[in-house]
Amino acid sequence: MSDTLLVTGASGQLGRRVLAHLLDTCAVPPARLIAVTRDPAKLADFAARGVEVRRGDFDDPGSLGEAFKGAGRLLLISTDALDTPGRRLAQHQAAIAAAKTAGVRHIVYTSMPNPDGSPIPFAPDHLGTEQALALSGRGWTILRNAWYFENLAFSLPGALASGKWFTASGDGRIAHLSRNDCARAAAFALAAEPGGNTIYDITGPVAETTAEIAALVSQALGKPIEVVQVSDDDLVRGMVAAGVPEPMAAILASLDTNTRLGRAANVSDAIEKLTGRKPETLRSYLAANSQTFLPDHGAHT
Repeated sequence: MSDTLLVTGASGQLGRRVLAHLLDTCAVPPARLIAVTRDPAKLADFAARGVEVRRGDFDDPGSLGEAFKGAGRLLLISTDALDTPGRRLAQHQAAIAAAKTAGVRHIVYTSMPNPDGSPIPFAPDHLGTEQALALSGRGWTILRNAWYFENLAFSLPGALASGKWFTASGDGRIAHLSRNDCARAAAFALAAEPGGNTIYDITGPVAETTAEIAALVSQALGKPIEVVQVSDDDLVRGMVAAGVPEPMAAILASLDTNTRLGRAANVSDAIEKLTGRKPETLRSYLAANSQTFLPDHGAHT
């Protein structure tokens, strides 16, 4: 039975961090690792460390069978294919089918909080993938990752420039965390011996309102931010007027709706259970990274 660990989407921002944690934090020998990406050249640094890098394209399901061959446990990092409804779910279903054919015995998947009944347009992709895993006959671990601190860069540069943060989140709370903590949790979940099928809520250590987040940012940067509550529709219209494409504006507004409805407030100790370390707080993250939220730095994805 193979003890080889495979990471899909390995050249992305999350995937690269997972590989680094597997090697440096989990001390997995590079000979046990396979990194799959559409462009192997982007992982030349990991190949130089002894990681086997393979080409695999989720839009070319035929490439996945060969890419997954010999892997015992696989991390399926959700793709960013949001341009066409259903495309991402089809990619994930193809990857699960290819993993099953290749003999992968356990799949770890990066999902989202509370995907069932969510107002967020891409939630059905995650729910459908979770359902496909349940029917796959493989062992599975689902990591329902909360939203990254880094994604505050969609809102904060404009708020810092104008002094006003327009939001539809109300008094809802959200348990943000760093992308690095998500990567660390994924690395440990992939490297662990399978212990049955498990869903983990991967969250930050505290759930905060938009007003509380704004206060922390103001303190870190010395810039006042007034939180202005608006309706969902007005939030979309404001973003479109500011140049955000309407489909993206609708997605971003739905995240606020989700928060207002209390669907992002869950706080879990799953990261500490998986890794032995608590996740970073927003205050700590801002102390090290607050300059990245200034208007001239743009948004992270």
